[in-house]
Amino acid sequence: MPIAVGSKAPDFTLKSKAADGLKDIKLSDNFGKKQTVLLFFPAAFTGVCTTEMCDQTSGLAEYESLGATVYAISVDNAFSQEAWAKQNKIGLTILSDLNKAVTDAYQVRFPMLAGIGDTAARAAFVIGKDGVVKYAEQTPTPKDLPNFAAIKAALAK
Repeated sequence: MPIAVGSKAPDFTLKSKAADGLKDIKLSDNFGKKQTVLLFFPAAFTGVCTTEMCDQTSGLAEYESLGATVYAISVDNAFSQEAWAKQNKIGLTILSDLNKAVTDAYQVRFPMLAGIGDTAARAAFVIGKDGVVKYAEQTPTPKDLPNFAAIKAALAK
């Protein structure tokens, strides 16, 4: 079960691949400024994950109009995430949780995905400007997508 709505969001600093190398992204840098959507996904270069991230890329302007930044998080390394994003024209900021610390902090570890090992489950969180979880969802299976209408409704509140 993911961490509960009303909980203080666990802060983190994760790596993202940027044009000039690796960049640190810290969740709490958004506190007091904007809301944050966290989209955990199992693995780059997989069908459902690619569809989800491409679809969310095409809707980034809507998230921005709701005052939110979107971060996608997987346990892949930042270099493979970058290659996948380039190949599929994914415009989201993708964060590497290679050691699974953030996945565990949000309680969304998926054990032994397809026999390859532990990954992040498919999950979504809305973190308010105050750093408190406003929406939390872990999908029943990795093939199921989050309820994006509910995510946007939580942002609009």
